[in-house]
Amino acid sequence: MLIHKAFRFRIYPTKEQQMLIARTIGCSRFVFNHFLYKWEHTFKETGKGLSYGICSAELTQLKKQEDTIWLKEVDSIALQSSLKNLEDAFARFFNKQNAIPRFKSKNHPVQSYTTKQTNGNIAIVGHAIKLPKLGWVKLAKSREVDGRIMNATIRRTATGKYFVSVLVETVISELPETNSAVGIDVGLKDFAVLSDGTVYENLKFFRSMEKKLAKAERILSRRKESARKRKCLLSDAKNYQKQRIVVARIHETIANKRKDYLHKRSTEIIKNHDVIGIEDLQVVKLLKNPQLAKAFSDVSWSQFRFMLEYKAKWYGKHVVIVGKTFPSGQLCSGCGARNQDVKHLALREWDCPNCRCHHDRDLNASINLKNEAIRLRTAGTAGIA
Repeated sequence: MLIHKAFRFRIYPTKEQQMLIARTIGCSRFVFNHFLYKWEHTFKETGKGLSYGICSAELTQLKKQEDTIWLKEVDSIALQSSLKNLEDAFARFFNKQNAIPRFKSKNHPVQSYTTKQTNGNIAIVGHAIKLPKLGWVKLAKSREVDGRIMNATIRRTATGKYFVSVLVETVISELPETNSAVGIDVGLKDFAVLSDGTVYENLKFFRSMEKKLAKAERILSRRKESARKRKCLLSDAKNYQKQRIVVARIHETIANKRKDYLHKRSTEIIKNHDVIGIEDLQVVKLLKNPQLAKAFSDVSWSQFRFMLEYKAKWYGKHVVIVGKTFPSGQLCSGCGARNQDVKHLALREWDCPNCRCHHDRDLNASINLKNEAIRLRTAGTAGIA
């Protein structure tokens, strides 16, 4: 199967390259915000927006003006990519896929720009990558990049690290069939319980570092207040900037640990099973619960489901999304009788009033999800990734 796959590596640009990256990010942000303002202004006056072609032609003229001639100093493809991103953002907005595009801020913790492959301007040789305008940049290559390079996105994180994400077009072979189906019941007590009895622990990455983060953020708050009293800009307050990086590193560690865990668990499930049944949870609504919102965010069910879906598509497996109205926790996996008394989440084990079978709540739900996934898959009425 021919797919698009991204490879992410850390890069180590020189001081001069870092300055050029900063200028390219700034120019890309300027172009995005400039044409977003023009788009909104034109829409208010005429009821119609701007097209990519119109914006691209105007960008060419913008580079010739004396007050914006500095746009010529950076990668021109990166500026064109900003226009393309703006067009895509408005297309998704009108398709009701996301909110209306907003102006980009230079204070956002992660800054980036994208450049495209043209005439071999992006290449990886050994432990170095060639990028437009930047030239060769030192690369921490952890694996080989197979396929045709399409574009590269350069990012500067809140901790001051630099990364490049290389998008390639490559061929992936489907994994051998296992003739196995599994249901997955996700939760807070355990991250996931599989119908074959496998239990994945909820490692609570945020909770495990919450005290350390709270202490670091209190120090950051005090240093911010100290800078305010001295009437010093935060960008010039060295102690504040040092502590800001400490806080950012803690957040980065939490995110990296969680992402690594999700990748390992999702890959393991995809390798071992052909059909995977999982419940269609309404995470957005769950996050409105003030008591459990932090716990729901920490387990990151949406990201886990996203990983399962795209990996299943890559490797020829099938993820079946079971409807949210399916009472997986209330049905007896033995006889199919429904027990209305198990709605309360505090009830972890129960006995079927019909067949007297004893059930663990999560394992029983996962078995029901597997059976429903098989039924839907067989009937051909499921949404299959």
